[in-house]
Amino acid sequence: MTIKDWPIDDRPREKLLAQGAQALSAAELIAVLLGSGTRGRSAVELGRALLSEAGGVNALLARDTVRAPGLGPAKRARLGAALELARRALGEELQQLPALTTPRESAAYLRAKLAHLPYEVFACLYLDNRHRVLGFAELFRGTTDGASVHPREVVRECIARNAAAVILAHNHPSGVAEPSAADRAITRELRDALALVGVRVLDHFVIGAGEPTSMAARGMM
Repeated sequence: MTIKDWPIDDRPREKLLAQGAQALSAAELIAVLLGSGTRGRSAVELGRALLSEAGGVNALLARDTVRAPGLGPAKRARLGAALELARRALGEELQQLPALTTPRESAAYLRAKLAHLPYEVFACLYLDNRHRVLGFAELFRGTTDGASVHPREVVRECIARNAAAVILAHNHPSGVAEPSAADRAITRELRDALALVGVRVLDHFVIGAGEPTSMAARGMM
């Protein structure tokens, strides 16, 4: 049975138009984006399979690409565009907060920016003296297993943005958000270099497949 055979009130698109998007499950919302299913599987069933394979909505949001048996280029492009819009909306919402006052807010912002990338990126979140976001920048890119970080460039960018504080972040494409010995060493080096120009390093987040790891919370700062 295809979705066209369902009662009209149960069809995802019609349900959304009648009741609003909040009335739909995550699988039904994906079904609306996909438009149709694949051979032997409805769009809702395909949505459920994508969520199950990814491990939920947040994990799906962190994906750079989405693949499933029978999911063609047009459907992949449509879903990929929707996920990127969701990431950008989250980033804008967090940037408009009066201030990033908790590690959880900072972690959510940085996860939206970095979790989906297939290569390693070192980035900085620049804050004023009230911890309001001045900007975000990817400073260094690497391969799947590393990115070289140059303290001089980090210091220069902080001065250019007139930052009073900075939160460091980098992603681990492997998915394991465990700080390495190199991560700890560069954090100390950057903390000491930025202290010379009056910029505080508040935290260094490692972004992986699950919850980001705060090095400050681990006592590694």
